[in-house]
Amino acid sequence: MKEIKSVSENNNKGENSSLKRIGNFIKEARLSRNQSIEELASNLKIGAHQLEAIEEGNEEKLPEKVFVKAMIRRISQKLKLDTEFIMDEFKTERKEVKIEEIVEEVSKKNYKSSQSKNLNPVGFLIFILISGFFGLIASSLIFNLFSDSSQNQTPKQEFIKN
Repeated sequence: MKEIKSVSENNNKGENSSLKRIGNFIKEARLSRNQSIEELASNLKIGAHQLEAIEEGNEEKLPEKVFVKAMIRRISQKLKLDTEFIMDEFKTERKEVKIEEIVEEVSKKNYKSSQSKNLNPVGFLIFILISGFFGLIASSLIFNLFSDSSQNQTPKQEFIKN
């Protein structure tokens, strides 16, 4: 099976990282409030280059993750964003998955479930034989009941005729 790349491998490219997604949220919120990077950075007392790095999702230009987390919390509070959502998004590590891998996994699961649904031929044969045996017993009992009752009625009919 092909290897699935984790977010940490993609962070160098800035693709699909949680920081990139959060940076987009922050940038959109900042622009919707008509604030420049310099204004917001000044209000928060952080460097404009750090705010720009967060918006771009560029981890190489940022300090340790603990500090970045604190900055993101302050930025989201200042912009009146859903801070809990932003922080949860920051914790979320997503994996890059290719369509071929998904199709392969689904086909494996479908094959396994279809295999489990197939009856074992020996078990099926035993089931048929047991059913047939019980069918023979039941039919012979029913036949004997009817034949006994018809034999018992014959003398009565003869008695009635006499």
